Amino acid sequence: MTVRARPSPARQVFEDQFTHMPLPLRRIHPDLSDVQLFGGVNVAASLADGQMVRDRGISEVPATLVLAMAERASSGLAARLGLLLDSASDHALLLLDEGAGPEEAAHETLTERLAFHVDLSEVRWSDAKPLMPAPGDLDAARARLGDQHLTEVQLASLVTLAAAFGIDSLRAPQLAANAARSLAALDGENLVTDELLQEAAELVYPTRATRIPEVEEPETDPDQPEAEQDNAGETGENTLTDIPQEMLIDAVRAMLPPDFLTRLESRARTKRAATGSGAGLKRVATRRGRPLPPRPGRLDGRARIDVVATLRTAAPWQALRRGARPEAPRLIIHPSDIRLKRYEERSDRLVIFAVDASGSAAMARMAEAKGAVECMLAQAYAKRDQVALIGFRGEGAEILLSPTRSLVQAKKQLSLLPGGGGTPLASGLQAALQMAELGRVRGTSPALAILTDGRANIGLGGVQGRAQAREDAQAMSQAVAHQGLKSVVIDTANRPGREGAELAKWLRGDYLPLPRADARMISAATDAALTG
Repeated sequence: MTVRARPSPARQVFEDQFTHMPLPLRRIHPDLSDVQLFGGVNVAASLADGQMVRDRGISEVPATLVLAMAERASSGLAARLGLLLDSASDHALLLLDEGAGPEEAAHETLTERLAFHVDLSEVRWSDAKPLMPAPGDLDAARARLGDQHLTEVQLASLVTLAAAFGIDSLRAPQLAANAARSLAALDGENLVTDELLQEAAELVYPTRATRIPEVEEPETDPDQPEAEQDNAGETGENTLTDIPQEMLIDAVRAMLPPDFLTRLESRARTKRAATGSGAGLKRVATRRGRPLPPRPGRLDGRARIDVVATLRTAAPWQALRRGARPEAPRLIIHPSDIRLKRYEERSDRLVIFAVDASGSAAMARMAEAKGAVECMLAQAYAKRDQVALIGFRGEGAEILLSPTRSLVQAKKQLSLLPGGGGTPLASGLQAALQMAELGRVRGTSPALAILTDGRANIGLGGVQGRAQAREDAQAMSQAVAHQGLKSVVIDTANRPGREGAELAKWLRGDYLPLPRADARMISAATDAALTG
């Protein structure tokens, strides 16, 4: 089961019901290591005893694993837990999803393998009541579970119903079938009725649905008597159970969450941005950061050896390496045993907006840029973003907003935005490059978003002339590209021309023609282009 809720008394009341499970509860955390999960060599005990001593892992003892902060679990841990659930073990899994927004959710690798999804976000403590049957009733239901079976017609109905809601995984019908069998065992039924089949589908399918099916009305012949039409409907080949398929679809559709379409859009947006987190640059380090699993390697004077991992790798081979040689060292380590420490460092992302504030349309573009900055700052804490704003007009560029993630400070500094004059594009790029270099020194990952039509007419130092302005803009663009900065050119001209696309080519960045974009569109386009 997946439980979507922040820590609260209501969630605690719900968790307490799982003490009735036949398996003991075992809490795990998102940073669980492979040794803790699958077991491994106990280095200290092995060295003391002179022979390999192995510790048991969590996976070797059947339990209900309770994963807190499931939205923070890495894809690697999700894959390992999924393997554990797919194996012949008797483990169960309870995910406690504490995500604050739609983009923060437990990994799909795990949620797809769990039958039920419960959202307690809006449940108050006063409304939380125990729902679990008495322990004696549960024991009796478990004894009857092995006698419950679904007919081929019922199984076909579950598969057809899943396809109608766009569920393309066969795990969903299998989980629904198991839920129907469990409901029959709880009710003391000798067989799975169609009503229990419908209830199981209502429990399993709604959170997996990817579309709302359209129910087609059966075609009727006006010349055919009504009684014959009813008989034809009862004996038709499309009837899979005693309950018409349309009624099953209506039953599941009624259980869809009210914000179903919004969730679908958020899910699609999350998948589109799955290539990057949008939360700053990740890089593997050798000295500090979040610990990563050690990897084999050679000592080069920079990396640090992971002593425990190295000894754990060498321990199983000691008897073979010593052989019958009493003079052999107590511990023999080969170069292939060496394991090096690795860490993951993540820096804040600094998004620098360079906005063309020249000409008659300057005020409109500046207002849109201001709104886009405020939109991105609203999510700055969650995404670890900092935002800065540079305006270029007249003969040079000006820093209008220093790097910040404070929305209050930004609104104060953005209240008055100047505009008018020529287009010193090269000066704007130069100012953005200098701010990016300073940001890197301070440990951030800079990225540039340039709002302009690309039609420069003022060069560096205030030199007028389109030819010189174009030459300077190209030189500064190549300097930005040489630094490896991510960039996006948002062409705000009423009629986008080749200048904006040419600028994006010089920068080796993305080009987005958005002549009529509002603040939200600019913010979303910038975030999507600079993420990944």
